[in-house]
Amino acid sequence: MEDLRLQLKKAFTHAKVYYVESNILLVKATSQYIPIDNFKEVFKYAGALVKELPIKRFIFDKRELRVFHQPSMEWYFTEWKTKMMEEGLYIHRKVLPDDVVFRESVKIGRKNILRKYPSGKFRELDIAYAEDLERAIRN
Repeated sequence: MEDLRLQLKKAFTHAKVYYVESNILLVKATSQYIPIDNFKEVFKYAGALVKELPIKRFIFDKRELRVFHQPSMEWYFTEWKTKMMEEGLYIHRKVLPDDVVFRESVKIGRKNILRKYPSGKFRELDIAYAEDLERAIRN
Protein backbone atom coordinates (compact mmCIF):
# COMPACT_ATOMS: atom_id res chain seq x y z
CA MET A 1 0.00 0.00 0.00
CA GLU A 2 2.96 2.32 0.44
CA ASP A 3 3.26 3.12 -3.27
CA LEU A 4 -0.43 4.11 -3.53
CA ARG A 5 -0.08 7.62 -2.05
CA LEU A 6 -2.56 7.20 0.79
CA GLN A 7 -3.46 10.18 2.93
CA LEU A 8 -4.93 9.25 6.31
CA LYS A 9 -7.96 11.46 6.91
CA LYS A 10 -9.07 10.00 10.24
CA ALA A 11 -8.47 6.96 12.42
CA PHE A 12 -11.39 5.47 14.32
CA THR A 13 -11.42 2.66 16.88
CA HIS A 14 -12.31 0.00 14.30
CA ALA A 15 -11.42 1.59 10.95
CA LYS A 16 -9.30 4.16 9.16
CA VAL A 17 -10.41 6.51 6.39
CA TYR A 18 -7.94 7.39 3.65
CA TYR A 19 -7.95 9.62 0.61
CA VAL A 20 -6.20 7.75 -2.17
CA GLU A 21 -4.72 9.01 -5.44
CA SER A 22 -7.14 9.67 -8.28
CA ASN A 23 -10.17 10.78 -6.22
CA ILE A 24 -10.68 7.56 -4.30
CA LEU A 25 -11.91 7.24 -0.73
CA LEU A 26 -10.92 4.13 1.23
CA VAL A 27 -12.39 2.82 4.46
CA LYS A 28 -10.16 0.11 5.90
CA ALA A 29 -11.47 -2.06 8.73
CA THR A 30 -8.80 -2.40 11.42
CA SER A 31 -10.55 -4.87 13.73
CA GLN A 32 -12.44 -8.14 13.45
CA TYR A 33 -15.81 -6.50 14.12
CA ILE A 34 -17.21 -2.99 13.85
CA PRO A 35 -20.16 -2.32 16.18
CA ILE A 36 -23.02 -0.67 14.28
CA ASP A 37 -22.74 2.70 16.08
CA ASN A 38 -19.04 2.87 15.22
CA PHE A 39 -19.78 1.66 11.70
CA LYS A 40 -22.27 4.48 11.16
CA GLU A 41 -19.84 7.02 12.64
CA VAL A 42 -17.10 5.97 10.20
CA PHE A 43 -19.39 6.04 7.20
CA LYS A 44 -21.01 9.34 8.14
CA TYR A 45 -17.51 10.83 8.25
CA ALA A 46 -16.71 9.22 4.89
CA GLY A 47 -19.95 10.66 3.51
CA ALA A 48 -18.94 14.15 4.62
CA LEU A 49 -15.66 13.72 2.73
CA VAL A 50 -17.54 12.62 -0.39
CA LYS A 51 -19.47 15.90 -0.19
CA GLU A 52 -16.26 17.89 0.33
CA LEU A 53 -13.81 16.18 -2.05
CA PRO A 54 -14.17 15.10 -5.69
CA ILE A 55 -14.54 11.39 -4.85
CA LYS A 56 -15.32 9.16 -7.85
CA ARG A 57 -14.63 5.71 -6.34
CA PHE A 58 -15.19 4.25 -2.90
CA ILE A 59 -13.38 1.20 -1.55
CA PHE A 60 -14.28 -0.72 1.60
CA ASP A 61 -11.39 -2.96 2.64
CA LYS A 62 -12.95 -5.61 4.88
CA ARG A 63 -9.98 -7.99 5.07
CA GLU A 64 -9.58 -7.61 8.85
CA LEU A 65 -13.24 -8.38 9.54
CA ARG A 66 -14.19 -11.81 10.86
CA VAL A 67 -17.77 -11.06 11.93
CA PHE A 68 -20.47 -10.22 9.40
CA HIS A 69 -23.26 -7.97 10.70
CA GLN A 70 -26.41 -7.86 8.54
CA PRO A 71 -28.02 -4.72 10.08
CA SER A 72 -24.83 -2.74 9.33
CA MET A 73 -24.78 -4.01 5.76
CA GLU A 74 -28.45 -3.16 5.29
CA TRP A 75 -27.95 0.42 6.56
CA TYR A 76 -24.84 0.75 4.38
CA PHE A 77 -26.74 -0.29 1.24
CA THR A 78 -30.12 1.32 1.76
CA GLU A 79 -29.18 4.58 3.44
CA TRP A 80 -25.50 5.43 3.07
CA LYS A 81 -25.00 4.31 -0.53
CA THR A 82 -28.25 5.98 -1.59
CA LYS A 83 -27.07 9.28 -0.07
CA MET A 84 -23.72 8.91 -1.81
CA MET A 85 -25.50 8.51 -5.15
CA GLU A 86 -26.92 12.00 -4.61
CA GLU A 87 -23.30 13.21 -4.41
CA GLY A 88 -22.40 11.47 -7.68
CA LEU A 89 -20.62 8.46 -6.17
CA TYR A 90 -21.59 5.36 -8.13
CA ILE A 91 -18.44 3.20 -8.10
CA HIS A 92 -17.97 0.96 -5.07
CA ARG A 93 -15.33 -1.71 -4.62
CA LYS A 94 -14.96 -4.17 -1.77
CA VAL A 95 -12.01 -6.26 -0.69
CA LEU A 96 -13.18 -9.23 1.36
CA PRO A 97 -11.21 -11.35 3.81
CA ASP A 98 -9.92 -14.70 2.63
CA ASP A 99 -12.59 -16.43 4.70
CA VAL A 100 -15.14 -18.68 3.00
CA VAL A 101 -17.75 -18.27 5.75
CA PHE A 102 -17.49 -14.46 5.71
CA ARG A 103 -17.71 -14.36 1.92
CA GLU A 104 -20.75 -16.61 1.93
CA SER A 105 -22.36 -14.45 4.63
CA VAL A 106 -21.83 -11.37 2.42
CA LYS A 107 -23.39 -13.18 -0.53
CA ILE A 108 -26.44 -14.26 1.48
CA GLY A 109 -26.75 -10.85 3.13
CA ARG A 110 -26.67 -9.03 -0.19
CA LYS A 111 -29.22 -11.44 -1.64
CA ASN A 112 -31.54 -10.76 1.33
CA ILE A 113 -31.19 -7.00 0.85
CA LEU A 114 -31.97 -7.28 -2.87
CA ARG A 115 -35.05 -9.34 -2.06
CA LYS A 116 -36.20 -7.00 0.74
CA TYR A 117 -35.66 -3.83 -1.37
CA PRO A 118 -36.61 -4.82 -4.93
CA SER A 119 -36.63 -1.22 -6.15
CA GLY A 120 -33.72 0.09 -4.05
CA LYS A 121 -31.74 2.91 -5.69
CA PHE A 122 -28.51 1.11 -4.74
CA ARG A 123 -29.22 -1.35 -7.58
CA GLU A 124 -27.99 1.36 -9.99
CA LEU A 125 -24.50 1.34 -8.47
CA ASP A 126 -21.36 -0.16 -9.97
CA ILE A 127 -20.45 -2.57 -7.16
CA ALA A 128 -17.66 -5.10 -7.58
CA TYR A 129 -15.35 -7.21 -5.45
CA ALA A 130 -11.57 -7.28 -5.75
CA GLU A 131 -9.01 -9.70 -4.36
CA ASP A 132 -6.68 -6.95 -3.18
CA LEU A 133 -6.50 -3.21 -2.71
CA GLU A 134 -4.45 -2.62 -5.85
CA ARG A 135 -7.12 -4.26 -8.03
CA ALA A 136 -9.91 -2.38 -6.23
CA ILE A 137 -8.17 0.89 -7.07
CA ARG A 138 -7.35 0.04 -10.69
CA ASN A 139 -10.58 -1.72 -11.79
